[in-house]
Amino acid sequence: MTKSNDELMMDTMYWWGIPTLFRCEHNADPEKCDIALAGVPHSSGNGTTERDQHLGPRAVRHVSAGLRRVHLDMKINPWEKKIIYDLGDVPLPEANNNEKCIEHITNFYSKIASASKPVVSIGGDHSITGGILQGLSANNLSLTKGKKISLLHIDAHTDTYNQLDHFLGAKKSAAHWGSYLVKNNIVDAASSMQIGIRGNPRTLDWLKPSYDLGYNVITMDEFRHKGLAEVIQKSLEKLGDNPIYITFDLDSLDSSIAPAVSNIEPSFAGFTMEEAKSLIQSVKNKNVIGGDVVCLMPTKDSPNNITAMVAASMMFEIISVIAY
Repeated sequence: MTKSNDELMMDTMYWWGIPTLFRCEHNADPEKCDIALAGVPHSSGNGTTERDQHLGPRAVRHVSAGLRRVHLDMKINPWEKKIIYDLGDVPLPEANNNEKCIEHITNFYSKIASASKPVVSIGGDHSITGGILQGLSANNLSLTKGKKISLLHIDAHTDTYNQLDHFLGAKKSAAHWGSYLVKNNIVDAASSMQIGIRGNPRTLDWLKPSYDLGYNVITMDEFRHKGLAEVIQKSLEKLGDNPIYITFDLDSLDSSIAPAVSNIEPSFAGFTMEEAKSLIQSVKNKNVIGGDVVCLMPTKDSPNNITAMVAASMMFEIISVIAY
């Protein structure tokens, strides 16, 4: 049903109505949609004092209705092109127990996988990606056709810290997911890209764990040297026709663009919005089965909620790539 101009106007007023992701209908049944959206209010996998990432989904629901309704670059309206539902949040009754939370996240996403629906999520710290992909790799032959998942991992950090047995108590943590998913044969490192890595390295061999696992790593210095076009070309070659999952850590962006993130990296310049969007848009003709945006810290955001808006914008890009 076509909406009136008044309805369209009211739908974009973020302070009005029921706050769902992008004003989508809330329906917990993934069988009834083409693309599922979900929140993962989890923050016990980071292991640092930056624990407010569980407030990220609520913050994005608050602002997302006021953002773009159509994608001008792709010339689509994803909300009209596909049936997109907000499934709600992953229930995490043992929120302070990271390992139990990862189990709950895995179970939640295995049900989405059983429905063979692509899903875009807002976190939450980066440990959620481990739980999500464990779930999407279960009962999902029609979603991945039995193939391992290839990552388009856009981040300031590799999250493959094999040398740590745990991250301040968390084992399937934000520091480990990129490693154990490869070791458990869920992710294919050889066809996966880690782009924008800059971090605050503690040792000179800080990238060795990713290289040992077989990841294709593009540091921020290499990105600047090679240029956007060359990096995209290499990414598309490596990702191939595999099932692709996009995981976007907000700390990959320059700190001036996204100040409210959990592991801010102000020592080196990060991506611009246009660079980040171009990396995501580059896979619009590929087999993208889902994605997530992580590490939003709403309690550190500006009064205008700029980082929450940026997080919503990155979600919109992933949603549009899948809808395309």
